[in-house]
Amino acid sequence: MQDYTRTTTAMLDGLFDSENSTVWADFDRRYRPILVGFSRRLGLSDADAADVAQETIARFVTEYRDGKYDRERARLRSWLVGIAKYRVLEIQRKRGVRKEARGESAIFSLSDEQTMTAAWDEERRSAVLRDAMERLRTETRTSPKTIEAFEMLMVRNQPVAKVAEQLEMSSHDVYLAKSRVAQKLRDIVSEMEKVYDGEF
Repeated sequence: MQDYTRTTTAMLDGLFDSENSTVWADFDRRYRPILVGFSRRLGLSDADAADVAQETIARFVTEYRDGKYDRERARLRSWLVGIAKYRVLEIQRKRGVRKEARGESAIFSLSDEQTMTAAWDEERRSAVLRDAMERLRTETRTSPKTIEAFEMLMVRNQPVAKVAEQLEMSSHDVYLAKSRVAQKLRDIVSEMEKVYDGEF
């Protein structure tokens, strides 16, 4: 199981040890889905996005071990985005060459930094929320019924009356469940965002 509370400092320190499979697996689970989603948002196919994620992770670890990553100068997110951006543009350029060979337009999008950051942040938010929900289920005493009520109401957008009926709760209890889970999620998400962004 992923160690959701592992700080970025501990994770990066662990990456120096090629035998530390737990840290490697945690790093990969934390950032691969974001990198895949990020690349897909920039127009790549599933296969190309998976390749970009793999190459980005491998390149980052190599550069990190070579001492090229300086946390004082750049956040982890910026470093990963920079590597992934280069890989995405490389694939777009190859597509452009193939189109030119067929006599088609070779125009492709060279997204600006704002677009890149927005794409990364959207994927990071999805990953953090997914992991935060898992932490809520496994590391807190929140009842499965309370979590189910929250998901039905907030994720699946079902009306309070339907949630109450299906889970045999009062409408008041459904609202309480929403409030309790939302507060716990806010706390978990706030902590995890700092971890994912490499702030500690």
